[in-house]
Order: sequence, then C-alpha cells, then structure tokens
Amino acid sequence: MAAASSTTATTAILAAVIISLAGAATTVDARFRAMQWTPAHATFYGDETASETMGGACGYGNLYASGYGTDTAALSTTLFKDGYGCGTCYQMRCVGTASCYRGSPAITVTATNLCPPNWAEDPDRGAGGWCNPPRAHFDLSKPAFMRMADWRAGIVPVMYRRVPCARAGGLRFALQGNPYWLLAYVMNVAGAGDVGDMWVKAGGGGGGGGWVRMSHNWGASYQAFAQLGGQALSFKVTSYTTGQTILAAGVTPASWCFGLTYQARVNFS
Repeated sequence: MAAASSTTATTAILAAVIISLAGAATTVDARFRAMQWTPAHATFYGDETASETMGGACGYGNLYASGYGTDTAALSTTLFKDGYGCGTCYQMRCVGTASCYRGSPAITVTATNLCPPNWAEDPDRGAGGWCNPPRAHFDLSKPAFMRMADWRAGIVPVMYRRVPCARAGGLRFALQGNPYWLLAYVMNVAGAGDVGDMWVKAGGGGGGGGWVRMSHNWGASYQAFAQLGGQALSFKVTSYTTGQTILAAGVTPASWCFGLTYQARVNFS
C-alpha cells in the first residue's frame, strides 16, 4: 500500500508539473516573435514630407499624432488582409542592387495603409502593378525608403520579416460615432501589432458580464451598435495573429466624448 501510495503521489506531482509547464508554454507562446526573412520588393509614394501617407486605409489619421511618424508602409492586398494587417511591423533591407546603401541597413516600418492592386499593369513585365495579388509588396513613405536605398531607383528588391512592434505606453482608442453607434480605432498596439477581435463594456469596471462584442468595420476600427454614453468604458482586445486577449479596464471616464483618444494602462507583450 505504501508503494502504491508513493507511486500515486509521484504521478500526481508529475502531472502537476506537466500542467504547470503547459501553462507556462501557453503564456510564452502568446508572445509574438520575429518571422523568417522573405524576398519581396519595395517602392515609395509621396515626397520627403510624407504628407501623402497621412490618414490611410487603417484610419490612424495624423501619423505624427498617433505615434507612427514616417516609418510607415502601405501593404499589398496579400499582407493587408482586409485591414487585419494594420499596425503590423516589418523589418527590411534592400538587397541585390547597386541602389542599396552600403551595408544594406535595415529599417523597421509599421503598416498604416493599403497599396491597392492595379490590374491594368503587369508586374511580371516590369510595368507596375506591384501590389497585385498574390505579391507581397511594400509601398513605403519616401523618408523610410531613403534610409535603405537611393530613391531614384523607384523600386528595389528587399528581404523582409515581420517583427514584434515596440510601443511605449498602453493601447490607444480613438472614439467616433453617435449616441447609438460607437466606432473605435485601436492604435499603439505592441506585440504582433494587430487586432482580430474586440469587446466593449460600459460601467462597472472590467469584470463580470455585460460585454458587447464589436464587429470589424475597416482598417483598425471596430464598431458597436449600442448606447454607451455617460458610462466609463472598458475594452477587451484579441490579437489577430497570436490569439492573446488583454483586458483594458476603465479606459475612459464616464464623461468621455467622441473625437477624443483615450489610452489604456495595458498593452500586448
């Protein structure tokens, strides 16, 4: 009996250790890690002021105010993923052409816009249409392009990889809409940089029930058809890539207003 009890106890301890390790692995795996290097091409749009990159299909508005600056890219349809690619970060370097700067310096950019396809042009003939599916292509701001290659080249081959986004502070929520409809643009997303699902809750903090699932509108925006005015708002946000969900409780005061941006105290790892 003593031997049997000892065996049972040992088995229980091992099971507990395995469960503990499995839980730790799940937590670690939620972190987004850099992906493998892949070949593509990069062009640029606009001029040195990057004024044409402001706004964009992701809905970030003024990219200086939203914290992205000029280190940005418009993604081809394949990478943009109907807006789920908004906020993702890429490292790239110019390769294989005399237009690359010496040492092939690497740059890191954030996806803030869509580079639409042009079906009237054939990229295989070198006549444009660089963003046509299924191509992975980056249309950079001119300042970003000029940090890795001579702008006079127009288009250069690159090696790129998706990398974790380094952000300072918590998630930001830019709120728009009307008393019956809330539209929230999610910005400053760390980790994988993307958003795949979102919920909002009015009043009562972040615990318990009462969560309203928001639907994807376009770009980095999510919407809820509900009357949420006059109450503090909390959000739950799920990463599109990793599936990790974080709770941003009490993001706004009860006196929140449309047209303002509110910052949470949490972000993805």
